[in-house]
Amino acid sequence: MYQQEKIKPYESKEEKGKLVEAMFDNIAPTYDTLNHRLSWDIDKRWRRKAINSLAAHKPQAMLDIATGTGDFAILAAKMLNPTTLIGADISEGMMSIGRQKVKKEHLEHIIRFQKEDCLHLSFPSETFDAVTAAFGIRNFQDLDQGLKEMCRVLKKGGQLCIIELTTPVSSPMKELFKIYAKVVLPFYGRLISKDKHAYDYLNKTIAAFPQGEKMMEILKEAGFAKTTFKRLTFGICTMYLATK
Repeated sequence: MYQQEKIKPYESKEEKGKLVEAMFDNIAPTYDTLNHRLSWDIDKRWRRKAINSLAAHKPQAMLDIATGTGDFAILAAKMLNPTTLIGADISEGMMSIGRQKVKKEHLEHIIRFQKEDCLHLSFPSETFDAVTAAFGIRNFQDLDQGLKEMCRVLKKGGQLCIIELTTPVSSPMKELFKIYAKVVLPFYGRLISKDKHAYDYLNKTIAAFPQGEKMMEILKEAGFAKTTFKRLTFGICTMYLATK
């Protein structure tokens, strides 16, 4: 078991997956605003860079895991023009906002949302040309199982792209980020989201989540062949790319 799998958003004997679902339902109305403000809108640049990494492969059938309110799915639909893109998430609250955004962008012919347990996806094996996940896999109750499922539904030769928040490894950003993560992020998160536990939890999972070379090993054990990673914005975010 990885350290972040032990961290729950609320004190409860209930399994982590159910608590994560409740947490995202709670913070859904303010999630987009808070995300963009806390990252000074740099998260938009990270998404664009991740989607650009898939452009050469021209994926037609895509799956966006832990899609949330659909920001990554919407941008991917615009930039890559796939035939179909399914946004999968456990939180109906988040996807409800995503559906409104997709309708506003007139992308209903490409994007649809579907409630899924990311540890037990309902899709047949080798369904998708590309599977993506932006800022979501550190919430998995079982990281190994979640990645194995992402590999299972990916076609042979298909592409995986993950972007995830990470802790910088070099000074002085390493020290500056610790201050920001411990003081600014939880305070601002509680102020806007009104959920005093949610952003404390999200902050703790960033620090506990395996990253870099360790994540490469985990991806290979899940079934992926070629794996690479790139640290973005001084290591605040990391992009992981893998081929089945």
